[in-house]
Amino acid sequence: MYDPSMRVLTVLELLQSREEVSGAELARRLEVSPRTVQRYIARLQDLGIPVEGRRGVGGAYRLKPGFRLPPLMFTPEEALAAALGLRTLRHLGLHALAPAAEAAGAKLARSLPTALKTDIEALEQGVQLYASPWVVSTDAQLLATLLRAVRHTRRVAFQYAPPAAPSTSRQADVYRVVHLDGRWYAVGLCHLRAGLRSFRLDRMSELQVLGDPFTPPPGFDAAAYLRSTMHSPPPTFGVSVWLDCPIENLRGRVSVWATELSAEGSGTRLCAQREDLTSFAAFLLGLGCAFRIDSPPELHAKFRVLAERCAAQLQAYGGEPEPLPVPAATP
Repeated sequence: MYDPSMRVLTVLELLQSREEVSGAELARRLEVSPRTVQRYIARLQDLGIPVEGRRGVGGAYRLKPGFRLPPLMFTPEEALAAALGLRTLRHLGLHALAPAAEAAGAKLARSLPTALKTDIEALEQGVQLYASPWVVSTDAQLLATLLRAVRHTRRVAFQYAPPAAPSTSRQADVYRVVHLDGRWYAVGLCHLRAGLRSFRLDRMSELQVLGDPFTPPPGFDAAAYLRSTMHSPPPTFGVSVWLDCPIENLRGRVSVWATELSAEGSGTRLCAQREDLTSFAAFLLGLGCAFRIDSPPELHAKFRVLAERCAAQLQAYGGEPEPLPVPAATP
């Protein structure tokens, strides 16, 4: 759980960046309930911060005019880098840092001159960022604790729960922390296995920093080690197929990803890179036109697989499979 005191400070930063902020907007940006926002406002008032409230639907809040902190100075490039960096935290799986990101963003906006502030506002309105479905959420507090252990070269103890296996107690000398393919990893010496290992942070819990120091190997490349231990990606096939169909009739029916279409004779040449040839074979059949496969040869075998599956489906429902005609297509 993110520290409530940090959320209170985030409210203060948001109020300093705007003349007035509604309670509903504060709740949305901090990902809390409106009642929780009211408690944060009360906490600020107890600390002597001059927060004024306006009654009405949802309510609104503002700071008493004249209450401001000294501004900071940023170059245009620094301001853009900071704004983009804050917006990409969720893409690293660090959702718990949303309040801190909002507070930092409010400080940034408040510190900029009018021209730069306009550019940042344009960024907020004109850029949409969506996290990849492969990004795994990570406990920000666990990450912060682990980074302190790495900085001070101290051994850590934790519970580790890999998939389809019981949780185990581990101690490790973590050399580096790596973000790769949407996941955070700790890489270092595992004392239980007596060797170099990597641990996903989303599978670690009960992390403790111990007093035992260690000396990391000089020049250790954790990212290179991590890539060397990961499974190899599935093979990719270069596909070249001639389709007995004009190119204009294929627009919107063929994926544009890693795919090229070009007119050839009375039809269309399709060149693509694909990992799953079975689904690509089904796609070709779904186009409803004759075609000729020039490569790869493995694609021919996939049509036999599809034919057998179709025949089995027909027999399961009492139908009689008929011989499938093989279209002969020539450009």
